Amino acid sequence: MFKHLRVVPLAAESLGVRSMCTFVETPDLRVLLDAGVSLCPNRFGLPPHPLEFKAIIECRRRMAEVAEKADVVTLSHYHFDHHTPSYEDWLCNWTVENETAKQIYEGKVVLIKNPREWINFSQRRRGWVFQKTGGKHAKKLEVADGRTFTFGKTTIKFSEPVPHGPEDSALGWVLMATIEFKGEKFLFAPDVQGPISAGTLKKIVAEKPQLVMVGGPPSYLAGFRVNEEEFLSGMANLERLVEAVPHTILEHHLLRDENWREKTSRVFEKAGKIGHKVLTAAEFLGLENAFLEAVRRRLFTEKPPSKEFEKWMKIGVNKRKKVKPPI
Repeated sequence: MFKHLRVVPLAAESLGVRSMCTFVETPDLRVLLDAGVSLCPNRFGLPPHPLEFKAIIECRRRMAEVAEKADVVTLSHYHFDHHTPSYEDWLCNWTVENETAKQIYEGKVVLIKNPREWINFSQRRRGWVFQKTGGKHAKKLEVADGRTFTFGKTTIKFSEPVPHGPEDSALGWVLMATIEFKGEKFLFAPDVQGPISAGTLKKIVAEKPQLVMVGGPPSYLAGFRVNEEEFLSGMANLERLVEAVPHTILEHHLLRDENWREKTSRVFEKAGKIGHKVLTAAEFLGLENAFLEAVRRRLFTEKPPSKEFEKWMKIGVNKRKKVKPPI
């Protein structure tokens, strides 16, 4: 696909965790996109299964290894599956207080979503905390909204803030990023949910990337936290996206639904008719899919955890964050 760009997903739903963290390397730049990874603390009334903890440990290992050689780290928005916090948490984020974030951001050029504009209250607060904690270790911390940065012959072009899903999303706004070297383009579109927004789709198509990594619509929340009309818009726009872009890595919210593939059959049909490819991050890497959160309930039945883990499950949530699960 590319002669000069190397794209390596490091953490994703198809790799067993909540994340879209991706490493991109060109001949003159190494970029770590959205260096965060999380587990859902409660799905189907259950905490993460031991296999999910093993997955986040492996993802954290890969991220730490890549962070050592990265020049630039990006932060599209302030959800914890997209950046690494500086507090201790063994339940959701698998982080050591101060150490884990420092390991990722220290000495890097860190390009961030503006923490004061086009941002909701919770993310504004997290943005402020990030600047005082993990961000303080950066060699340079710069707001990236709508800006283009040049490193040798490589450019990183950030979009203006786009909705985290629908236009009026209570979840706020995110930045998309296009990395280009000698006409080769990879576009990173986290948490756009399809995209649900027609305006966001237009921005993606206008960039003419050869490869896009996009967060699909949250079908597992349809009719609950996302209304059905918005979900259908996200699916329709995703169909248009895969027709416009030759290669798509489809990830994130959509893959938290065990039946996601059936619900996206038209997406694969539309892409296939014109020879375009749609893959998960795991498939892009040549690995088996591991949708662990989506099958959590089944995992607890088919692969029951140890007695020690069951005891840990009974500890209060706040205490669980401070106690490593016995896996």
